[in-house]
Amino acid sequence: MVAGHGELELQRLQLYVDGMSCGACAARVQSALNKLPQVRASVNFATRVATIEAPAGIDTDIVCDVVRNTGYQATVRDTGAERTDDPDAAHARSLLVRLAVAAVLFVPLADLSVMFAVVPSTRFAGWQWVLTALALPVVTWAAWPFHRTALSRARHGAASMETLISVGIIAASVWSLITMFSGGEPAAGKGVWQALLDSDAIYFEVAAGVTVFVLAGRYFEARAKSKAGSALRALAALSAKDVSIILADGSELVIPADELAEQQRFAVRPGQTIAADGLVVDGSAAVDTSAMTGEAKPQRVRPGDTVIGGTVVLDGRLVVEAAAVGADTHFAGMVRLVEEAQAEKADAQRLADRVASVFVPCVFVIAALTAAGWLLAGAATNHAVSAALAVIVIACPCALGLATPTAMMVASGRGAQLGVFLKGYRSLETTRAVDTVVFDKTGTLTTGRLTVSAVTPAPGWSAEEVLAVAAAVESASEHAVAVAIRTSVEDCADVEDFRSTAGRGVQGRVSGRLVRVGKPSWIGSADAPAHVSAERRRAESRGETVAYVEVDGDVCGLISVSDRIKDSAAQTVAALHAKGLRTVLLTGDNAASAAAVAAQVGIDEVIADVLPDGKVDVIEQLRDQGRVVAMVGDGINDGPALACADLGMAIGRGTDVAIGAADVILVRDDLTVVPVALGLAEATMRTIKVNLVWAFGYNVAAIPIAAAGLLNPLIAGAAMAFSSFFVVSNSLRLRNFGATS
Repeated sequence: MVAGHGELELQRLQLYVDGMSCGACAARVQSALNKLPQVRASVNFATRVATIEAPAGIDTDIVCDVVRNTGYQATVRDTGAERTDDPDAAHARSLLVRLAVAAVLFVPLADLSVMFAVVPSTRFAGWQWVLTALALPVVTWAAWPFHRTALSRARHGAASMETLISVGIIAASVWSLITMFSGGEPAAGKGVWQALLDSDAIYFEVAAGVTVFVLAGRYFEARAKSKAGSALRALAALSAKDVSIILADGSELVIPADELAEQQRFAVRPGQTIAADGLVVDGSAAVDTSAMTGEAKPQRVRPGDTVIGGTVVLDGRLVVEAAAVGADTHFAGMVRLVEEAQAEKADAQRLADRVASVFVPCVFVIAALTAAGWLLAGAATNHAVSAALAVIVIACPCALGLATPTAMMVASGRGAQLGVFLKGYRSLETTRAVDTVVFDKTGTLTTGRLTVSAVTPAPGWSAEEVLAVAAAVESASEHAVAVAIRTSVEDCADVEDFRSTAGRGVQGRVSGRLVRVGKPSWIGSADAPAHVSAERRRAESRGETVAYVEVDGDVCGLISVSDRIKDSAAQTVAALHAKGLRTVLLTGDNAASAAAVAAQVGIDEVIADVLPDGKVDVIEQLRDQGRVVAMVGDGINDGPALACADLGMAIGRGTDVAIGAADVILVRDDLTVVPVALGLAEATMRTIKVNLVWAFGYNVAAIPIAAAGLLNPLIAGAAMAFSSFFVVSNSLRLRNFGATS
């Protein structure tokens, strides 16, 4: 971009940033980049992308070096291409391998460590080397992600949970080596309890246990994050990859879609995706706009009509003149909306990280004071160091590694049984405060499939006869209304001399009689019987589509087609109202149709005629009013709103983008799971908080005991095991959620 006279010429570039493990990492990279002269940067942790506005001609190597100096990897992103790899999935696979190796070695290590410490007579020549061989792969290679992050934080004077985990693992391992290879044999002939109290400080099983438990937690977190991050990849996959441009001589040339320029004309055939926003200059076709607008009924376009990139041509051939390409298209705007909404959500620190900013430094201070205190009191150096290390070891967040993932695993399993899939816990922190539930209409409150809702025959005709002759003619058409009519009967008669009039209706001969089916204005509504005309007005007031059926010039009846409301919709809205929640219908459909649906399901507040980006604005306005919003949707057009809402809930049969952007997936196509999902999310978050309180509470209570020199490593290990057992047991209570409701 070029600034005005006297202003600096700026350029926009993007970097892929790898190695970030939390929102704090993104904030650190962003802060470092913004320290560069005349540079403005924003780092999106969800997409691993840093967007930078910098002086034109800036050396990208310098920018990348700034990121690398903060401890992360950076590469320049080609803005014309989408990243095809999934860093979270790769990270999860790496963690799973480390977890498997660590778990296999931990089991014999723990057994042998306890046996050798408590029953010295079981020791044999070289027992120290056996323990060391079992422990070293766990505390070095398996625990390397924690050590690497801790070193990176240390270089920049910062600390996190990884710092405490790493130091604890190293301290326990080093002290175990010292006690095993330099210590003497403990006195024999003591009781088991006394032997336990006086046993050697072999901490290997504690170091390995911390590694295994925390690796398990990080693995499940990375796997869930990989699924959550798929929204942008799914959205990008919908864009056209190639486009057939029309040359001056009328021939066509296929080029990559990102090379399409404004005012170029291109052809789109049935089944192809429109590559850019533009104006139809030739041809007529039905365009499926459901992915972008949420409308279930295809839109018929003709010369002079505008089309949106990312929509699909169903029939006919269109010639379109590109009006907006690349980043200026409506489609690209939706991608940006999802990115921005996810970035806002990802900026929130995990609860454990927030506490760690205070907890970790405090632990090191307490450990140092413990060592100094014992030395000043005249204790032996060995005892002072042992007490200080005990503080660090006992403070290792073993239970913290289980607090969130175990609750999420149990809740996910129970949710699957109930038809609910919980993807993550960040936004669930606000679930208990949700006071407003916003519903999309098409595909959410309704089935998203057009069906025949009513048939009104004229005198002398039956409803079955009207439907039969109409289905016979419509059997030759692919229009959405035609499909609804045709599928409402089992067998259709043959049709001859079929003709279709775009935007009006169809006609043909059935058993020698001329049958026309179409809009009342095309058939001739003035000739319809009074009760048929009255039913037409009632149907249209309900937002239904009406088709007149004419046989040999006489109107024989009308057929009403509607997007049927789900049987569970009214019951769901009533259940939410019983919980004291407000409900809102937010749709791109017309006001009459939206009001009719809202009245049938019991929703009082309706916001209609809203485009996808407008849905985000509505959600933000509701939040600005102090409401905590849960959004329920299913279409691609709902993706940004689902990501923007405090709690996004996607219908499982909806699009991949909606599912990817949401926090909760409703697996069953049954809206009664919405209040169940809210309840399960609230119960899950409550369980996670109890787990975290216990985990930190355990550390707070145990640290003074360790500092006083009263905590033997084996007792500490048993206490840590009990802490983990409590966390797991508390999480398992979620298996009974909804059992009696």
